[in-house]
Amino acid sequence: MAQHLLLIEDDERLAQMICDYLEGAGFRVRHGNSGAAGLSLNREHAFDAIILDLMLPDMDGLDVCRSIRASSQTPILMLTARGEATDRIVGLELGADDYLPKPFEPRELLARLKAILRRGAGSNNGGRDILRFGRLEIDRGAREARLDGVAAQLTGHQFEMLRALAEHPGRVLTREQIMDLVRGESLEAFDRSIDVHISRIRQAIEDNPKEPRRIITVRGAGYVFAKAQE
Repeated sequence: MAQHLLLIEDDERLAQMICDYLEGAGFRVRHGNSGAAGLSLNREHAFDAIILDLMLPDMDGLDVCRSIRASSQTPILMLTARGEATDRIVGLELGADDYLPKPFEPRELLARLKAILRRGAGSNNGGRDILRFGRLEIDRGAREARLDGVAAQLTGHQFEMLRALAEHPGRVLTREQIMDLVRGESLEAFDRSIDVHISRIRQAIEDNPKEPRRIITVRGAGYVFAKAQE
């Protein structure tokens, strides 16, 4: 069955281009031309992923992202105007899985969309492949991290970053290596989004995120997942 996507975009020409391209790639796409319309569609239908423009006529796209995340972990790909670094960082902090600056090539949109959908597909395999580190469990089959048995609030992208680090305990991974493991494609090594995601992961799994003991920063190099944990 074709995967079902929600596009929230007010630029009708761009929206039509995106819909035509993604439908040609085998997806089903519903389009909301405002924040309110997109939220209404999201309440009425189940979607495999959401493509969300941050510049909407009736409400801030960040508020739309926040509203969706309040009740759903559906993967969100943000579309942002070039140069809006602050909005990208805030969007990732609110739970978006990835972002794509405008203007963009349709092929890149498709590649990024497939990447976040692949990460989500792991939740359907029913496997119980669990990594245990003291009080922390990382369930790769269910795509869930649990601290003291309580599920951590992580987006699909953040879980995959945690998994990538946990599968290489004691090894320092650069930002580029982490993103290669997660996305299967290279990314600028100093992309701020990596640090934003790490911060959110720490908030979810560390007893004191300001003094992390599970994911350690190695200044000038990257991050390391501690082998020994409580």
